[in-house]
Amino acid sequence: MTVARVTEISSISSKSFEDAVMQGVDRANKTLKNVKGAWVKDQEVTVDKGKVSGYKVILKVTFVLE
Repeated sequence: MTVARVTEISSISSKSFEDAVMQGVDRANKTLKNVKGAWVKDQEVTVDKGKVSGYKVILKVTFVLE
């Protein structure tokens, strides 16, 4: 039997939403074992002086428990 857990993390990039997702998954892999997937729960941008300055994603990361 396999048991999985889902945890929520946020990640911010100055480049793009895709980069924010990649950074979030990379960081999750450093802390969590057996990461199997992630889905984007939410996206938002930060604005500084009228221009987009950051891309933020909220990820639901799934990992299998040992």
